[in-house]
Amino acid sequence: MNADSEARHDKVIEATGLVKRFGDFEAVRGIDFFVHKGECVGLLGPNGAGKTTTMRMIMGLSTVSAGQLTVFGQRAGHLGRELQARVGLVSQEDNLDPDLSVQANLEVYGRYFGLSRAYIAERVPQLLRFMQLEDRGQSRVMQLSGGMKRRLVIARALIADADFVILDEPTTGLDPQARVLIWKQLLDLKKQGKTLLLTTHYMDEAQRLCDRLVIIDHGQILAEGSPQYLIDKHVKGHVFELQKTAEGALDLSRFEHEDIGDSVLIYVHHPDEFTQIAPTEAHYLHRQANLEDVFLRLTGRALREN
Repeated sequence: MNADSEARHDKVIEATGLVKRFGDFEAVRGIDFFVHKGECVGLLGPNGAGKTTTMRMIMGLSTVSAGQLTVFGQRAGHLGRELQARVGLVSQEDNLDPDLSVQANLEVYGRYFGLSRAYIAERVPQLLRFMQLEDRGQSRVMQLSGGMKRRLVIARALIADADFVILDEPTTGLDPQARVLIWKQLLDLKKQGKTLLLTTHYMDEAQRLCDRLVIIDHGQILAEGSPQYLIDKHVKGHVFELQKTAEGALDLSRFEHEDIGDSVLIYVHHPDEFTQIAPTEAHYLHRQANLEDVFLRLTGRALREN
């Protein structure tokens, strides 16, 4: 096997010139991206950016208008039963069966994949322990907290020991404790060599979990790379938020900066670049640059309703 074929074999997802049209509207406009085996990739974008449409094509829920999209080397939407079992889906909605117990939800899903009763009987307790639900096996879904339901949805996606897990906003609406617990379990999946594709609106989540990010807006890819690479490239290492009352005493043309209303964000590689010349009366906040800075600089600060 030559280097090119080895690289292709290593790609769980590969999109080339991917396009999705709805009538005259082009929601995805010829994007190229890939996901290597064993990495966690975040697909980020504001509402209406095209990321949900892209995810639906990967999951085989929406057809490709043009270009190519493969999952495990096969055309998306045309995976056989064996390959489908290698893909775990954590949907945005908690679409669990409320009439069944926690354990029964997992057992029924296992039978959907044609797994043997013996395998299911062994696998279900493993998953309940992994997601810290072992004492809730006989509870009804309606008795679970929001965090427990999300953990159960993740456990269900892993019933067939999936190699590739798609996570569509897995922690939306959860409290910090529940989010941190789910992050820990997802990091454990990475250690096991699982491949993860994640969408999220939480930039701290993407920065903590993802090896690489693809930022999309208006159906096109704006940036791609590791979280730290994107921070270094687009916003430098440090951010000073300067109140506009002191703005006039400072020559902003010396800095990369952004007006955000009642204050100005100033981006510098080293804090001394700002502090050594800042007016003594200036009121400012200083912090490390983060992924949210990158996201807002690339996609804008205007509110998106859909």
